[in-house]
Parts: sequence; C-alpha cells; structure tokens
Amino acid sequence: MRPVWSGAVSFGLVTIPIKMYPATEDHSIRFRQIHNRDDALIRNRKVCEIEDREVGNDEIGRAYEAAKDLLVPITDEDLEQLPLPTAKAIDVQAFVPEERLDAIRYDKPYYLQGDGAVAAKPYVLLREALKRSDKVAVAKFVWHGKERLGALRVVGDAIVLQIMHWDDEIRSAEGIAPQGVEISDAEVDEAVALMETMGGADLNQYKDQYREAVEAVIRAKAEGVEPPHPEAPAEPKGKVVDLMSALQDSVRAAKERRGETVAEEAEAGTEAEVHQMRPKKKTTARKTAEKKPAKPSAKKPAAKKTARKRPAS
Repeated sequence: MRPVWSGAVSFGLVTIPIKMYPATEDHSIRFRQIHNRDDALIRNRKVCEIEDREVGNDEIGRAYEAAKDLLVPITDEDLEQLPLPTAKAIDVQAFVPEERLDAIRYDKPYYLQGDGAVAAKPYVLLREALKRSDKVAVAKFVWHGKERLGALRVVGDAIVLQIMHWDDEIRSAEGIAPQGVEISDAEVDEAVALMETMGGADLNQYKDQYREAVEAVIRAKAEGVEPPHPEAPAEPKGKVVDLMSALQDSVRAAKERRGETVAEEAEAGTEAEVHQMRPKKKTTARKTAEKKPAKPSAKKPAAKKTARKRPAS
C-alpha cells in the first residue's frame, strides 16, 4: 500500500518523520452509468470552452473564481510555498483528555508510520506518552488543498491521525430534540435494564448485508439466472399498549435470546409488575386503525433483465 502523505509530526522540539496510510477501506459497490437502450457506457468528458475540444488530465490546472469572468490560476508550486508551519508537518498544538473531544468531530482515520530508523525512538516516545497520560494530541496540518484539524491517538501499537471537523463545520443541534416530554424514573430504569441485557456485543459479528445482497443480485444477473427475491414480510406485531410494557417485553425477549429465563418470578408466586403510563394533561388518546396485512400476490414475479455484454468500442 502506498502512502497518501509524507511529512513529519512535530511537538515542541521533537520531530518524527512519518508516512500516512488510510486506516479504513471502502467496500461500497460502485455502479457505472449506462444507456438503458443498449447498455453502452456513459462517459464524462472534459472539454475546453475556448478550443471546443476534449483535454487530458495533463492539460488541466486549477484556478479560483475571484469574480465573474475573473479566474486566478493557482499552481502546485504556489500551494507548496505557502508560509505556514503546517504546510510540511503535522504540528501538535495541545494535549487534551480524549473525553473532551466529542465523537461528532471525528472524520476519517489514518495510520502514521515512522519514516526510517531516525523516526523509531521519537515515534515510540510519543506513543507511550499518549498511552500513559490518557491524552490525545490536537494538531493542525495542510492536506488536499486546505488546513485541517486532527487528533493523534494510540490504536494498538500504532499512532492514528483522526481528522477532525472545525467548529464552524459542525451544525447546531438546536431545535432537533423534542421538547416538553415527561419521562418517569421507572421508564428510564426499564430502558437501562434493556441496555444491560443487550450489552457485550462483539462488533466483529456485524456484516454489511446490503452489500452482500447486491453482490448476489449482480452474480445472478451476470450468470443469466433469476436474482434472489425477498422473503415474505413478517406478520405485523400487536399494537403497543404503552412504552413501559414495550420496554418490559423487550427485556424479556433479550434475555430469552441470551438463554436466560425469568422463571424466578413465577416460582416466587409473583407476577411481573406492570406500570401504566401517566396520562398527559390536556391531551386525548388517538387510536390507530389496525390494517389487515396484505396477502402476498399469487402472481409470479416477472423475470428480471439479465446482464448484456458491453458493446465493443
């Protein structure tokens, strides 16, 4: 894997030459645009407005549109000569407790690898200092044409640069949360109990099922066979009486999935306590009409269009 950036990490008078590598991969399925009539590829062409001809990437530069009909050309050399200490280095500004950085700030992570033998000792020094202090390093650096904010933190034995959003890039949450809602302590306790029964999950067990389903459709159409169809929808569940009963039912279901039982209550001769929702003032209950589930259609689904070979260019 090739590095996406090379430079140095600097804090105080310490400098660590580093190479930066992506810490994540994108496995999204990407589609090409085609002409529906004949499956020919649709291409985006870059055309010069003056010469009215297609140009290659080696002929394309960049410019800033300062005003209408006024373009200011900017070269790679212009950007490389910017009078900024962060132009060539990840410049550490401060060390802060990690809990001070809200997760909403975090963007894509990158691994930092020491570049050469001279980087080994200061790299390990920074890593161990971050681990012992339980802090992260807040840094500034220039990458992809703009100055960025980042956090250096330890993952395993490696230092990770987590790109962060600036303050003005994070939108206010004002008006998002509902107002004037009353929740009882018993309801919160039951929600916490549900959280505890659903705890301890191994994140490795989760798979991208959407991608797997799309891949199955692609394989089937490429082989000229019928793509898989969704299973019949599950029967709708009964109407929820109130929030507390829904929470209690969820706790019982979670325990059953984990192999636990709630037989102790029955053996003790007691029934589970049912909490009624407190009526809201000046509100009326609205009943939602229960709809009958639609019966599955007896019609056989029409055969899907299979993949056709791309026409020779």
